[in-house]
Amino acid sequence: MDETPATDVARLRAALEGARDALASDGSGAGPLGDVLTRLSGPELAEFMRLADDVKARAGAAQVRVTAEASHRGEFTSARRGVGSVHSWVREHAPSLRQDGAGQVAQLAQAVACSVPGGLWSTAGPSAGAYADPERPEGVVWARVLTGEVGPALALTALKEMAKLEDQLRPEAVPTVADAILDHGVQWGQAEARRLRPHLIAMFGAEGEFDDMQEKVRKAAYLTSPRINDADITEYRLGLTPEQAATLEAAIGPLSKPAPNDVTGERDLRPAEQRRAEALAEVCGRVAGEDAAAESSPGGASTTLHVNIDFDDLLAHFPDHEDTDTAPDLDRETEGSGRGRVMVSRAQATMLSPAVVRQLACDADILPVVFGSNGEILDVGRAVRLFTKAQRRALWHRDKHCTYPGCDVPAGWAKAHHLVHWVDGGDSDLANAALLCQRHHTHVHDKRFIATVHPPDEHGRCVTWDLTPGSYDRDLPARLNKIRRERAKKQATADQGAAERARLDTGPPDPWANEPPDHVIEAWIEEWTAEEQDRERLEAQREAEIDDALATMLDEERTHTS
Repeated sequence: MDETPATDVARLRAALEGARDALASDGSGAGPLGDVLTRLSGPELAEFMRLADDVKARAGAAQVRVTAEASHRGEFTSARRGVGSVHSWVREHAPSLRQDGAGQVAQLAQAVACSVPGGLWSTAGPSAGAYADPERPEGVVWARVLTGEVGPALALTALKEMAKLEDQLRPEAVPTVADAILDHGVQWGQAEARRLRPHLIAMFGAEGEFDDMQEKVRKAAYLTSPRINDADITEYRLGLTPEQAATLEAAIGPLSKPAPNDVTGERDLRPAEQRRAEALAEVCGRVAGEDAAAESSPGGASTTLHVNIDFDDLLAHFPDHEDTDTAPDLDRETEGSGRGRVMVSRAQATMLSPAVVRQLACDADILPVVFGSNGEILDVGRAVRLFTKAQRRALWHRDKHCTYPGCDVPAGWAKAHHLVHWVDGGDSDLANAALLCQRHHTHVHDKRFIATVHPPDEHGRCVTWDLTPGSYDRDLPARLNKIRRERAKKQATADQGAAERARLDTGPPDPWANEPPDHVIEAWIEEWTAEEQDRERLEAQREAEIDDALATMLDEERTHTS
């Protein structure tokens, strides 16, 4: 009687038990490994780590092979009288896989066993079928599972990816692509292996497949309408094509890096998500500002705000206003009670605090809709342009970059900030202006900082910031008194000049004496705007007709050629 098979089984059992015992340890850490661990050198630790990993990988491959053999024989059903499953069999006999991985081992092993035609199973597994064919994805994957190089999770990921890709690939490239997915997954993990699909189709896809994929991807891009969540955060869902994602990351990547201030020593403690959101808002603000400048608007404002606000709330932010009733009336039909409400956009009904409205007012058109005490509309204001283009250019030359200490964001990316806020009565002139980048613009408003404009110092700086929190509120009364005195002085000088000209009556005629009323000028502007819009609409229509005609000609030419 040949005892060789029994001897081989005994030898394998002894080897596995020896490996198990060599790595055994009790709750205190005592055992063969624990006894020598503290005596190992650094290189020996690395060596033992590699050996342990190799043992684990080969043990994982053995578990898959054992499970596939049991599945092929039907062991799990015979043991359960026909009602068992591969998954439950694995969980019962490999308790460590109950924590994670039992399903993957069972799924892969059963797929291998079920792919084999009857009677074509060997000691190494399938001897026929997809998993035995080295030209098929299944055969490529199975060969590397047997060596322990590829685990069940990566194997299943590769098989799923190949099922999606196989019909799009050139037939001769199928094994190469399967190996590429496995190589990438072995190096970087199964999640990264899923991202190879566009690159693999571009390199090994059948003719036209990559173009078709790009077309499908373009149609799948989306940006949802805003939805206000808890804490008044407005949420968007965004899905981009690879090209769009690359463009977005190139735009916001440099702006979303941490920006500690070397001069003041301030650390940038913003989380990455906040930095990315602020970078995106910064990019959008710059584009809006460029569009406004291209339209030749007088001040080139980067934002147009439609805000409704109660008359008392509006006046409450001026120092001279005496609030006679600070308690909000909850029965009123307006959206008052100390806040503004965005109108005429997808952000409809978004609430803005007076502080936020004040900050945006530095660089925006304000279209106020003012409500009275009974909710009636008192006035719909015209756009108030804050700083003119000439003033902005002068600030670019004077300040050269963001004026906050330690910041060198270029002038073209910065905003014109009112040192005494516009809503508090500050003037839109250079003596009350300083350039600030978006981040420090928000920071200055949050911390209530104030600055002083002066002649250039030895470093060429014309703006000095007081970084004491609340310095704005501390200095505001004195600043407003100075502004009133200067305004009164200018008005007195103007009145004196006008009286002198009237007495002498020798000056040139007043060019504005016959200026049409405001409502006439506004009517002219509206008429001109309507004409321009009609002209642009006609041009767009003509361009569309030309494009359609060209497309028809190309289609006819292709049809004729084919």
